[in-house]
Amino acid sequence: MSPMDTTPTAPGAPDVRTAAAGPVAAAGDTGWRTHEVTNQVDELAGHSPLAIDPALREALARAGADAFVPGLAEYASWLGRPETQAIAERINRVTPTLESFDKRGRRIDRVEFDPGWHALLAAYRRADLVAMPLRDERPGRWAAWAAGFYLHGQIEAGTLCPATMTQASIPVLRREPALWAALREPLLSTDYDGRDLPLADKRSIWLGMGMTEKQGGSDVRANTTRAEPVGAGGRGAEYRLTGHKWFFSAPMCDAHLVVAKTPDGAPGCFFVPRWRPDGTKNAVHIQRLKDKVGNRSNSSSEVEFQDAHGVLMGEEGRGIPTIIEMATYTRLNCVVGSAAMLRQALVQALHYARHRSAFGKRLAAQPLMRAVLVDLALESEAAMQLSLRLAQAFERQDDPGERTWMRLVTPAAKFWVCKRAVELTGEAMEVLGGNGYIDDGVMGRLYREAPVNSIWEGSGNVMCLDVMRAVARDPQAFLALLDGLGQALRGDAPARAELDALRAMLATPPDQLEALGRRFATRLVLLAQAALLRAHAPAFVADAFIASRFDPRWGAVAGALDLGGLDADAALQRAFPA
Repeated sequence: MSPMDTTPTAPGAPDVRTAAAGPVAAAGDTGWRTHEVTNQVDELAGHSPLAIDPALREALARAGADAFVPGLAEYASWLGRPETQAIAERINRVTPTLESFDKRGRRIDRVEFDPGWHALLAAYRRADLVAMPLRDERPGRWAAWAAGFYLHGQIEAGTLCPATMTQASIPVLRREPALWAALREPLLSTDYDGRDLPLADKRSIWLGMGMTEKQGGSDVRANTTRAEPVGAGGRGAEYRLTGHKWFFSAPMCDAHLVVAKTPDGAPGCFFVPRWRPDGTKNAVHIQRLKDKVGNRSNSSSEVEFQDAHGVLMGEEGRGIPTIIEMATYTRLNCVVGSAAMLRQALVQALHYARHRSAFGKRLAAQPLMRAVLVDLALESEAAMQLSLRLAQAFERQDDPGERTWMRLVTPAAKFWVCKRAVELTGEAMEVLGGNGYIDDGVMGRLYREAPVNSIWEGSGNVMCLDVMRAVARDPQAFLALLDGLGQALRGDAPARAELDALRAMLATPPDQLEALGRRFATRLVLLAQAALLRAHAPAFVADAFIASRFDPRWGAVAGALDLGGLDADAALQRAFPA
């Protein structure tokens, strides 16, 4: 991981260093002051998110990623600066704008961003977090990438959208010799080039995806966009695309992978650049930008193709398997990104509770608040441990057991961790009370951002169905996975009972089992998290997680814990050392 060589700042950014605010003296006191500002807590800033995360540092050491830690530490220090956090706040407030035409009426379809957007993308790219795990051969590379993504996602999530899609395109493009020869260097580059130019003129490039259409949503086979060959057609040939995409992520990417139907009606996957090879603008017309609930720093759009230039990747009729391979990687990113939001929500809530007083005590000392904070801490570490374990499976995917983790646990984790981020960012917001509900704070941004990972790259139901299809295709691999989890949890009776219940679900008739898909996926993820915590976390963390998550009384709301047998002080100190 290369050291940071850029330090974009936010001129005039306020000093938001951590501290409980004391009395504030009014400048030029006029005698109208009615009170002093006390017992108010600024949001946590000016810290390294790696330095305050012992569980993440342990996971990196366990993965053998020591060679990457210095670069990660440098990047984390930059991310934690107040100036960087001010950039993150600003680019979610000063959102992208669409310029359809230039001053003389020529169609340009250009999206303009605040300079902070480019600063964060440049920093991520220079930290070698786009292509590193797919190029580097050192052990621990995927864990190091996941850690970098996790650290960045705690500060700003929207910039991770083009980074995710670019990384996921690399394994697919490697199988296309002509395209890979032309794109290899700019895809693997650690330079940043934000210019809107033809591919041949770019030092580095970003790639996006275009699948969803109005009438189909997740049902890509319902797409109507057509691709007509220019000449004989076939793999690597030029096609003309006509149709639309209802969600077209990051339209300023230099190219997109797009699903369209070939003349025989079968879906194909096409490489569609912003500029044609002859240097003219491709006919991908941005109709409008989406006004999203969150993910506001990132542009999402609706587009129309009007005989747009595209190149067929793979064989005609194999478009969905091609794009699904890409989605396997993007789904991992959704898991890690949601774990990052859980972590930031926990850290902000715990910081606030340690400095804010109510009813004569710090919030963090109030028993019921402690139960909520411990529950958030358990959820956060379990999500992080699962994220890094999945990343290691991607590194070792030649092993059949690791491929089972990739194929089966990744969609289950995307379902569960992304859902938990939606719920628990709201719970963490409540810790801050009205201060959390203010729109210009980090908690509001996390709360608005969280649902995107649950929806993007396949909704919760789609993920659960994917899990069950994978089990049906290879039940023996699934049973072997359960055996491994059972071995790790052999001393934990509640978890073993849950494992037996999950095995028993396999006897359910298929037409009935589909309706139980969410229960199936939830059980699988909780067992995987419990096994990882039992293997790698202190006993007080694993004990608390297993005692709560396999208790039928747990789960209706966060904080429904019995702290009597739990070491709450140790759990909170591990989550964020005071």
